Amino acid sequence: MPAFTKPTAQTVQAFERATDGLPGIEHRSMFGYPSVFLNGNMLASIFQDRIMVRLSESDRTDAVKRAGAKPFEPTPGRGMKEYVELPAGVIADTRALRGWLERGIGYVAELPQKPAKVTAAKAATRKKK
Repeated sequence: MPAFTKPTAQTVQAFERATDGLPGIEHRSMFGYPSVFLNGNMLASIFQDRIMVRLSESDRTDAVKRAGAKPFEPTPGRGMKEYVELPAGVIADTRALRGWLERGIGYVAELPQKPAKVTAAKAATRKKK
């Protein structure tokens, strides 16, 4: 298991700027990192000091070819199938990063909606009723 290091302030700020105002997204934390979800499905997240986004197969190919993205692997050899890690140049360019996030929204919006998970606290409240 890799060490979970903190992202730089620049990475967090870039993620916040690019996700600000995106329609229908929900901000959450995934493994202690800022993430955004759409219809219960993860769209994008920071991991260590990297930003990854979920894209369709054709958009992943395009991201690798045009933007220099690479398949996202939280640990070497253990990739997350539909996610790419965007390079520093894209992360530093709010417009470019937002463009990839918007393409991700187009794909993630087509996925089946995931039901909300019931937390232990919510389950306990339901039992009391």
